Amino acid sequence: MEFRYGLEDRPPPGETLLMGLQWCALTVPFLIILGKIAAAYHLADPADQTTYLQKMAFIIAIFLVLEILWGHRLPLIMGPSSVILIGIISSHGLDLNAISTAVISGGVILALAGITGVFGHLQRLFTPRVVAVVLLLIAFTLTPTILRLVTDPQGTSPQVNMVYALMLTTVTLILHRLLTGIWKSVLIMISMLGGSVVYFLIFPENLNMTAVASSKFIAPFFTNMTSHLSFDTGLLISFFVCFVALSINDLGSMQSMNALVNTEDIAKRLNWGVFFTGLANVTAGVFGVIGQVNYSMSVGVVAATGCMSRFTLLPAAAVLLLISFSPMTIGFLGIVPPVVIGSIMFYLLCSQVSAGLLVAFESLRELTFDDGMIIGMPILIATVIAFTPAPFFQEFPQLLRPIVGNGFVVGVIIVLLMEHGIFRKSGSQANLR
Repeated sequence: MEFRYGLEDRPPPGETLLMGLQWCALTVPFLIILGKIAAAYHLADPADQTTYLQKMAFIIAIFLVLEILWGHRLPLIMGPSSVILIGIISSHGLDLNAISTAVISGGVILALAGITGVFGHLQRLFTPRVVAVVLLLIAFTLTPTILRLVTDPQGTSPQVNMVYALMLTTVTLILHRLLTGIWKSVLIMISMLGGSVVYFLIFPENLNMTAVASSKFIAPFFTNMTSHLSFDTGLLISFFVCFVALSINDLGSMQSMNALVNTEDIAKRLNWGVFFTGLANVTAGVFGVIGQVNYSMSVGVVAATGCMSRFTLLPAAAVLLLISFSPMTIGFLGIVPPVVIGSIMFYLLCSQVSAGLLVAFESLRELTFDDGMIIGMPILIATVIAFTPAPFFQEFPQLLRPIVGNGFVVGVIIVLLMEHGIFRKSGSQANLR
């Protein structure tokens, strides 16, 4: 491909600003959607949830700059990790300091792995079949969360919300099929804004701007920080598995971008990129919010715009930094109805399933019965666990609750056992092209 601007080029100020706003438009929906879901599991007060989103915006802004200038130095956006969201959801009801400690610990391990380069050994466990299952598990274990969002009454019946969600998802899929270039890159923003406007036009009684109107335009957010470290062995094990999956996602994002950039020092960029991702998660744990990861969809933006310059992401970081100090702005962006969030999450997880199937089918010469067992069994078991009521797991020992109650973690453990244990003789390499 030919690009108007290379990796180290600095476009004119006007173009840099426009590209930065575009990157910001791609980041904000994930900040709002995943952030609101995570905040709801921690905090009941809308003001505290707004502070939660402020913290996330601040962390993304700071580490976006660090990654672009000294980390992987690639045009990649950062945002909240759906894998860590799964860990938070599965840990609902546990001590918040213990959850934050698990995020901090995972971030420390990730940072150390980045500067030591140990991921080369760990990646051997993640064969194409295992990676496919990990991608699929993220989608299937988040389906209960989507169901809760879509059926949230909020002044209307769950049945009406379900119909609206199906219609919005259908429209989003149609736009996905029709839009091209930069418009397709900001589809999530279009669906979030359009879906919210139409929803409030139909149900104006559900639009509550009281909290936004009472918010301060500028206010700090250094509150509700992690007060002390609390180590829960079961929770640490559960989040360790989540961070292993996060690292694979992070590396995949950087490697996919390098397919376009084609730099010679990619190994160094990967190590420093993972290091700063680890630090971002340590910071997220200290602030008591969801962890961060680099997004692979950045490749589509670069391909669509023909601009590879990493410096165009700096204005996006600046905008996010300004937003982070404005509760009123964050509150206004966060008035998106739960049913709209659920609909967009459904679309995003459809993309996740597509990516998982793509990895599975492209890496195999032919799909055998054993392949189907290795892929299907962990997903079915994980989905059952994800829909199992939380009180069921209270009968398990304290050490095991965070593990057996996390469908994603159980699914990853099962696929590793099947791939490298039960079905080891069939060999994952035997079916590879």
